[in-house]
Amino acid sequence: MSLPFSNSPKRADSSFCGEDVKLISYCPLCESSYTPSQTQVLGEKEGSHLLHMKCGNCSNAILALVIISTAGVSSVGLSTDLASDEVDRFKTGPAVNTNDVIDMHHLLQDEDAMFAQLGC
Repeated sequence: MSLPFSNSPKRADSSFCGEDVKLISYCPLCESSYTPSQTQVLGEKEGSHLLHMKCGNCSNAILALVIISTAGVSSVGLSTDLASDEVDRFKTGPAVNTNDVIDMHHLLQDEDAMFAQLGC
């Protein structure tokens, strides 16, 4: 399953999508200020915007989903070490299913199998 966003990354400016919605202004880890040039819009669909913001100081990144509607603005974000191109790759890749989770659980329980799978 892939997220239904367009795949044309672009830089965000200080007023987001024509609205006076300010982006997250500081890094939650090191508290350095973000600049608008550190923000990429990775996808947009019907008032939903997928953003990637990278801190120039500590290289931490935030992946945020911002939804703008008549009811207001809502957002959810998560800290990540993924670069924006990696987010795009995972966004369009296959979804993790139940069998994938069970297989990983079994692999983690068997240390020899885990290292064999890693080629060690």
